[in-house]
Amino acid sequence: MTAQVPGRLPVAGPADVRRAAVRLVRADGRSFTAVLLLNALAAGAGLAGPWLLGRIIDHVRAGGGVGAVDRMALAIVVCALAQLLLARWARYVGHRFGERTLARVREKFVDRALGLPASVVERAGTGDLTTRGTADVAAVGTTLRDVGPEFLVCVVQALFVLVAVFVLDPLLGVVGVLALTPIWWVLRWYLRRARDGYLAEGAATSEVAEILAATASGARTVEAFRLSGQRVSAGRDALDTSRRTRLYTLFLRSVFFPVIEVSYILPVAGVLLVGGVLHARGAVSLGTVVAAALYLRQFTEPLDQILMHVEQLQSSGASFARVEGLARAPRPAGTGASTPAPAPADDRIDVTGVRYAYERGGEVLRGVDLTVRPGERLAVVGPSGAGKTTLSRLLAGVDAPTEGSVTVGGVPVAGLEPERLRRQVVLVTQEHHVFLGTVRDNLRIAEPAATDEQLWSALAAVGADTWVRELPHALDTGLGTSAHRTDGSQAQQLALARVVLADPHTLILDEATALLDPTTARHTERALAAVLRGRTVIAIAHRLHTAHDADRVAVMEDGRLTELGTHDDLVASAGAYAALWHTWHGDAGDAGLSSGEDTRDAAADRGATARTGGRTP
Repeated sequence: MTAQVPGRLPVAGPADVRRAAVRLVRADGRSFTAVLLLNALAAGAGLAGPWLLGRIIDHVRAGGGVGAVDRMALAIVVCALAQLLLARWARYVGHRFGERTLARVREKFVDRALGLPASVVERAGTGDLTTRGTADVAAVGTTLRDVGPEFLVCVVQALFVLVAVFVLDPLLGVVGVLALTPIWWVLRWYLRRARDGYLAEGAATSEVAEILAATASGARTVEAFRLSGQRVSAGRDALDTSRRTRLYTLFLRSVFFPVIEVSYILPVAGVLLVGGVLHARGAVSLGTVVAAALYLRQFTEPLDQILMHVEQLQSSGASFARVEGLARAPRPAGTGASTPAPAPADDRIDVTGVRYAYERGGEVLRGVDLTVRPGERLAVVGPSGAGKTTLSRLLAGVDAPTEGSVTVGGVPVAGLEPERLRRQVVLVTQEHHVFLGTVRDNLRIAEPAATDEQLWSALAAVGADTWVRELPHALDTGLGTSAHRTDGSQAQQLALARVVLADPHTLILDEATALLDPTTARHTERALAAVLRGRTVIAIAHRLHTAHDADRVAVMEDGRLTELGTHDDLVASAGAYAALWHTWHGDAGDAGLSSGEDTRDAAADRGATARTGGRTP
């Protein structure tokens, strides 16, 4: 069973966690077996000491010679040395097993995180994903590297010690086990509550991280709209929830450990009392009683470590459930099939009866029908809030429609596997990211095998080769806050160059050149058009020269597709697009479709054209 909180990534259930743990053990089964065997040998060597000491006591009481005592004492030293060496070897093998297993956990987490649909990450928030990839993975790593091997050692030692007591005298063994009853009850009490407590603590920590990340990234907006009071209040609420969850787990530990500490003396006291009575009646020898008491005293050390690790295992188990829960993150609604979608028959995109509504908002798209032919350049225009960006997300498979279908070659776009989807359709927005590393590293994200010649060609296609050549080390120049800092337009050009290298058959540009100045934007778009000739290009038009150059123009208003045709046909029809076109040229007043930003961009385009002596299309 997998727990799922709305808006959050899922958490794996206990059965899922057990199966995942078994898979990790099987992946390195030989090392795990070696760890168990070495621990068993070390525990066996440790049993010799108390038993030999009991033999020494009985031998001396019987009037035996010193030579036998010396030999048995030497045997105790040899067994203790053997136990030390075997235990160290077991820990060494266990730590290597833990490090290899942790590497598998990290690699699998990265693969799963990169394979998550963008819509799932957006709804969950980066705070939750970041916490799972840092604090939770680190907790799992500590368990695999340190706690796990130690726990195995202690469990084997404890089992061997109990068996040794029963071998010495079954009645003393029963007394020792019965004296452990308080530990058993408090352990059950703790385990019933610990997992949920630690899961709640992890979720609260993720919420704090999410609020801090959102506030930091939106600091300028918070300051501009004077939202600091609200953000501080939200942060305090999250911290208060986190504090309560931490106090609850602290309460569990404050009950668990004191009861354990008091209960340690009960097995030894019980064996000494019952053993004394049996020895007085001649039922057992004094050496047997002493050996049993020493075994149970020795038993408290691994038991103490086991119970200490139980607390850590509950915490890391909750972390592992959160890490493993990433595998059960939902795909967007409507993708439903458990088997991979078949390969698309062709590159044709069909939008049929599409409606879409966000979880916390009204309906954004209302019955959209559209067919995009392979190799076509389609411009989508309309006012802010008309549904253009939502439509682009559906076309790119980021989201699935609430009703209707969006298919490529007859296959639902949102149902494609991430790797195949990236080769079919690429969405480029105003949002961009420059990764830490060199210019070459940033470009090869799209195509790791790209040669330098291909990299320069991609940069030239988007007009970025000039400024890259001026960098101190060209393609080998480091990017980031501590190296060369790119501005918005440079970062956007790098993103577009990655698109050229990815070479998808369909490219969706959602105001992808909005951060470029008008002249650079026109150059970049025309260069891209030349590079992507023969491929499908869907442009969410920010400047109307994009629509003028398109094969067809789709006009969105209030979530509906109201007009569709060529630029000349739509202008001639004197509809909404014609009004927008004339307004953009300054030939008419506000027609109600163009936003103020569109008008400002049009004016900037006309000004740039006048300065360069060019002609506005």
